[in-house]
Amino acid sequence: MSDPKKADASDAALVRQLADILRETELTEIEVERGDLKIKVKREITVAAAPVTYAAAPQPMAAPQAAPAPAAAPASMPSDPATIVARAGEEVKSPMVGTAYLSPAPGADAFIKPGDKVKKGQTLLIVEAMKTMNPITSPRDGVVSEILVGDAQPVEFGEPLILLEA
Repeated sequence: MSDPKKADASDAALVRQLADILRETELTEIEVERGDLKIKVKREITVAAAPVTYAAAPQPMAAPQAAPAPAAAPASMPSDPATIVARAGEEVKSPMVGTAYLSPAPGADAFIKPGDKVKKGQTLLIVEAMKTMNPITSPRDGVVSEILVGDAQPVEFGEPLILLEA
């Protein structure tokens, strides 16, 4: 007969190995069967939603203020899209979840910059999803009015990436 304490120790070691495999491979579940022994290890991934901040509509001013206005953010790096009240132009949205890259390679020039004229089908940026680089192309001829994402920024499906004007 086998020693029950030795079997328990080897089972615990197997569970630890499976847990390590889950962490290393980013899997969420793994199951192993050995004879009568069946071990299933699962992990739950929770994604915390970022807090949403709403911008207040500007109020009419009766008298000019003496304090200087805060510096505006650069056109290529706007604040969180949830805080922007209104934008002019057509939004080019992400067709997938992934990571947006503004240039074809690290250190290379960006595909576009605000003010650039683009043609229908021209690559605006790329979204990496599952280690595949997916070009995001212009849906029409136009002028890039604003780039709404930063380089190497995670993006969600349907998230606005670029604003195009006629």
